[in-house]
Amino acid sequence: MNHITIIAGARPNFMKIGPIIHAIHKHNETTTEKIEYRLIHTGQHYDKNMSDSFFVQLGIPQPNVNLGAGGGTQAEQTAAIMIGYEKLLLSERSDLCLVVGDVTSTMACAIVAQKLHIPVAHVEAGIRSGDWTMPEEINRLVTDSITNYFFTTTPEATQTILKTGVSEDRVFWVGNTMIDTLLKQRPRFRKPIFWDELGLKKGKYIVMTLHRPANVDDEGKLKELLDEIINNSDGLPLIFPVHPRTAKILQSLNIGHQQLYTIEPLGYLEFNYLVENALAVITDSGGITEETTVMGVPCMTLRDNTERPETVHVGTNELIGTNPNAIKPALEKLFAGEWKKGAIPELWDGNTAKRIVSILKNLQVAN
Repeated sequence: MNHITIIAGARPNFMKIGPIIHAIHKHNETTTEKIEYRLIHTGQHYDKNMSDSFFVQLGIPQPNVNLGAGGGTQAEQTAAIMIGYEKLLLSERSDLCLVVGDVTSTMACAIVAQKLHIPVAHVEAGIRSGDWTMPEEINRLVTDSITNYFFTTTPEATQTILKTGVSEDRVFWVGNTMIDTLLKQRPRFRKPIFWDELGLKKGKYIVMTLHRPANVDDEGKLKELLDEIINNSDGLPLIFPVHPRTAKILQSLNIGHQQLYTIEPLGYLEFNYLVENALAVITDSGGITEETTVMGVPCMTLRDNTERPETVHVGTNELIGTNPNAIKPALEKLFAGEWKKGAIPELWDGNTAKRIVSILKNLQVAN
């Protein structure tokens, strides 16, 4: 394996590629058989707090190329990424395209690479929610259908791939690179600038994140969800870092309450300090459920399904659905001290990227 293109496009990708890049650097320091790579930022997320600051905080080198494909509809963004990436590969071919996660950039770059007969490796392959209304699920299905090498987070994800007829020598259960980042950066977590100003104390507030269409596109539904959370959170401060998608909708709702604090998206170190010290997290994100599981923080997911069932079966997460009426009993369970303790899934040990690089260096890719 001589030259790899690593793709990143959105906030969840950055936590996943960081450990891989660091592991490549460590590998290259100890051998003459070096792995060359270039980092491509598609530009899918263009908010500074949701993109650029992650490179700085996580020690990721600046991208070799930024395709600048932010904004627009799903189709427009997909097309812009594909056009930009194809031009790049036609001028500077690589031996392997490595994609992570399930964002638009993951799928778009995998398609382009395969059409140019460049093999694809997918980190976080095989996870499924079964919900085709989620753009991410379509991205997963398409990407895995044209992937050559699959790196999985759990045995369940491995089985999902093997059941499609893929041979075992192309599927590697390695663990979770996002947890590599979490464990490495955990000693560096730092207070957000508003911590003292709001008088926050460990275990005395709740963190919220909401951005999925099922929860935020219907203004009436969003207001009902927020009202239920506010009315049943025992007066605790509710810290709500607002996703750009949600911010636009909240502006029109004019929701205000003395215990609800809407804030700008945070950097990685500040956000995870907030999560680690919270009483609980209420979210509709997938990645956050992995982080709360490892940090032992109770997590309520406002979704009817999850592509990360290990966070429910093993970890601290519970699916409570999108019905606002489910919020009160969940919070009552939390305040009664009856929330499960949870455990950490196998191989979520901080060494996933080392395992990936060890496999990559031995891949013999015909190109």
